[in-house]
Amino acid sequence: MPIANCRFNLRLNLVRCCVLSAAVLAILPKAAQGQVNGVGQKPYLGWSTFSQQTVDGSFLTQANVQAQSDALKSSGLQEHGFTYINVDSGWQGTFDGNGRPTPNASQWDMKALVDHIHANGQKAGIYWIPGIEQPAVDGNYPVLGTALHTQDIVVTPLARGNAFGGTPPNPYHDKLDFTKPGAQEYINSVVALFASWGIDFIKLDAVTPGSYSNDLSIDNRADVAAYSKAITLTGRPMWFTISWQLDKDYLSTWQQFANARRIDDDVECEGRCSTLTNWARIALREYDSVGWEHDAGAQVGWNDLDTLDVGDGDRDGLSDVEKQTATTIWAMANSPIYLGGDLTKLDSFAKAAFTNDELIAVDQSGHPGVQVTGGAQPVWIADAGRGSYYVALYNLNGMPGAVTVRWSDLGFGGAARVRDVWNRIDLGASTASFTTTLLGHGSRLLKVTPFDKAVVAAGQSYEAEAAMLTGNATISTCAACSGGSKVSYLGASPSTNDVVFNNVFAESAGTYRMEVDAAAQGPRALVYAVNGSSPATLNLSGGSFNLPQVTSVPVVLRKGLNTITFGNPGTYGADLDRIVIGGDGKELAPQFTTYEAEAAQLTGTASVGGCSFCSGGAYVGNFGAGTQNSVVFPHVHVAQAGTYQLEVDYTTSGPRSLYVGLNGGPLTELDLDGSTFDSPVPVVLPVVLAAGDNTVTITNPNPQGYAPGLDSITVGPVVNASDLHGVVTHQAKLGGLSLWQLTLTNDGVGPASKAEVNTFTVVPTGGDAQCKASVLMLTPSVLGLIAPGGKRSLEIPILFSSGCRADTSFAVHAVFSANNGADVGMVASSGEKR
Repeated sequence: MPIANCRFNLRLNLVRCCVLSAAVLAILPKAAQGQVNGVGQKPYLGWSTFSQQTVDGSFLTQANVQAQSDALKSSGLQEHGFTYINVDSGWQGTFDGNGRPTPNASQWDMKALVDHIHANGQKAGIYWIPGIEQPAVDGNYPVLGTALHTQDIVVTPLARGNAFGGTPPNPYHDKLDFTKPGAQEYINSVVALFASWGIDFIKLDAVTPGSYSNDLSIDNRADVAAYSKAITLTGRPMWFTISWQLDKDYLSTWQQFANARRIDDDVECEGRCSTLTNWARIALREYDSVGWEHDAGAQVGWNDLDTLDVGDGDRDGLSDVEKQTATTIWAMANSPIYLGGDLTKLDSFAKAAFTNDELIAVDQSGHPGVQVTGGAQPVWIADAGRGSYYVALYNLNGMPGAVTVRWSDLGFGGAARVRDVWNRIDLGASTASFTTTLLGHGSRLLKVTPFDKAVVAAGQSYEAEAAMLTGNATISTCAACSGGSKVSYLGASPSTNDVVFNNVFAESAGTYRMEVDAAAQGPRALVYAVNGSSPATLNLSGGSFNLPQVTSVPVVLRKGLNTITFGNPGTYGADLDRIVIGGDGKELAPQFTTYEAEAAQLTGTASVGGCSFCSGGAYVGNFGAGTQNSVVFPHVHVAQAGTYQLEVDYTTSGPRSLYVGLNGGPLTELDLDGSTFDSPVPVVLPVVLAAGDNTVTITNPNPQGYAPGLDSITVGPVVNASDLHGVVTHQAKLGGLSLWQLTLTNDGVGPASKAEVNTFTVVPTGGDAQCKASVLMLTPSVLGLIAPGGKRSLEIPILFSSGCRADTSFAVHAVFSANNGADVGMVASSGEKR
C-alpha cells in the first residue's frame, strides 16, 4: 500500500496509524530505502554555519569553523549526541584539473579543517548544489577516469542546472545530462574528492522539483540519484541531505536516495528581520509537518525542518518560551537538530535543553509524531515505544490560554502515568483528559503511558466537489483525493469563491471534530464559518497540491442540518478535498476567537495585502493618518460581559502607534516597534467587553501617523493556573519614576522553579490622549525559586508622561510563569490608578 494512501485507512484512529505506518514502512522494497551506507538510522544532531552567515557576512572562515568545533566539544552537548559540524554555502573558490570544486587555497585547507573536526570527535559536513558550474564547463576539463570532458556531459544547448541557476551562460550550475556517458562519473569524482578530505555529510541545495520551482526542465531527481550512487561507491559512510522545500509529488525519489529532505523554506530571516529567525517562521514548521507526518523514518529518510536557532540568546529572535516550543516541534517531527548562531556564546537554554536526554530521546525515537488536533492549539502524538507515547500540546496564539487533550481522542481509555519531559517530573495518573494553561507561543511535552483503549467512531464524510460552489471555485482532478477530485481557486474574495456544505447533520447540539482534508504547497489558509458564526482560520502548509493532508478542529453544531462555508477573504486558500464530521458532540469548544483583519470593515485607504507568514495569508496596511482610515471589527462576540484578553497581531519595521477603540469609546494607544512587515508580532491587553456583539476599531488618529500592518485580533478569557497567583501590591514614587510592586504567591505543594515575569504591559485608558506609560523593564524578568507557600516580589519601574492626570486609569496585563511554563498566571485589569 503506498504511503500517500495510508491516511484513507487510518484517519479515524491516529494511534493505529502510528503502528500501521511502521508496518507499511517495514515491507517497503530495499530499493525504496533512504539509507546511504546506513548512516541515517536516527536524525543527526549538530551545528551548521549558515544561520550565523546570514547575520555576519565575514563569518565563514576556517578559523571560525574550528572555533565552533572546539566550542561544541566543550559545551557538554557532544556527550549527548551533537557531533556534526557542517560548512554551508561559500567555501568554494576555484576548480581542479578535472573541473571539480576546490576551496580557495589561500583561505582554506579543507583537509586540515576536517582533521581538526575529527580530532574533536565530530563529523564534518559540506555544501554543494546540483549540476556543474559554468567555469568548469568553459574549461572543458577531462572527467576523471574517462576519455570525456566536461562539455561532453552537459545538456545542449546549455540549460539551468538547479533552482539557483540563471539562463546560461551563468556562474551558477548548468544542467548535467545523465543519459550521456561521463555524467555519473563526474559526480563520482566530485564525491570522491569530498571523501578524500574526510567529509561525512553532504548537503545538496537548490534541488528541484521544489525550492519554489516546479519547472521540470531543471528536474534534479537524476542528480540526487547520482550523488547517492557516488556516495556508495566511495565506501565512506556519508549522511546525504537534499534541500529545500522539496516537492512531495516526487517523494519516492527523495525517500529512495537521501537520508533527509528539507520540507520548507529557510528558517532564517536573511535580512528580512533583525535577528536570526522569528516566531512566524517557527510556527510555519508546525503547519508544514502535517503534510509529511507519515512519510519519515529510518528506512525512508527524515523530514528536515532546517536550523533550530535556539542557542544564541536574544540574537535568535525567540523568547525562551518560543525556543521551548520550537525544540518540541523539531523533536516531535524527528527532524535533524542542528543549531545555528555562535556556539562560543551558547546560551543557558540550549545547554539545559540539549543535555536533557529525555528530550533528545523524543527526537531520536524513530517514530515521528502525527497531529491529532490542528488549529491554533494543536495536539500531536508520537510512539515512544514500550507502550508509551509522547504527547505535545501547543498554544500558537500570542496570549495565554488553556489547552485540553481528551485521552479518548488519542485512542486511550486513560493515562496510567503522565510525565513532563521538559521538567523531568512525574505528574501521576490522569483519567479522562489533561488540561494545562500555556503561555502565548508556549507548549507542554508529555510522556504518557495509557491504560485500556478507546474506539474512535467513524465520521460522516462530505465531499467538497459535491458541495455548493460559488464564484471561481472549481472542481479539479486529484488522484490521491477522496473521490478523485478536489475544489481549487478558493478565496481571494471576502464573499465569493467559496465551498458551502449546507447539509452537515448532527444528531444533537454540541461540539464535534471536523476533519479537513486539504492540499497546499507552501503557506495557505482556509477560513470557515459554521451557521454564519464568526469565521475561524485554519492555517496550513504543505509540499503538494496533489496530496491532501488531514487536520482536525472542533466545531460547534446545532441539532439537525448545519451549513459550513470555506473560503478566504484575503488571498487564495488551500485546495479542499473533503470534510469529515465525527466525535460524540462532547469535544471542548475553543475558548478564543480570531478575527482576520482582511475580513473586517475597511475604511478609507485601508487595503489588503499578501503576507505569507500572517494568519490567513494576508494583512491590512495603508491605514491610520486619521480615523477615516481604519479597520473595524463590528461583531466581536462574547457570551458574558467582563474583562477579556485582546491580542493584536501587527507588523512593522520601525516604531509606529496603533490605537484600539471599543464600542465607540475613547482610543487606547499602543506604541509598537519591530523590524519587519512580513512577520506578525502579538501585543496583548485587557479589555472590558459587553455581552453579545462588540465593535473593535483599530486606527491611528494622528494626521502623520500611519498604523502598523494589522494581521488579526484574537479575543479570549483571562486564565490562571491554580498554583501561581500575582497581584500589584504596592505603588511608590522614586524621582520621576513610579515603582509598581508585583508579588507572586506559590499556593502549590511543590516548588515553583524558574519563576519569571514573562510580560508586563500598562496602557492608559479613558481617553487621556496626553498620557503615556513606559515600562522600563526587560521581560522576561527572572525571579527564581518560590517555595510552597512562599512569595517573591518584583518592583517594576514605570515612566509616566507629564500629561498624565491624577485620575487617569490604566489597563494592566501581566503574565508570569514557573517550571518552564508548566504553571502560568495572569493579572488583567483595566482600572488601575497611578
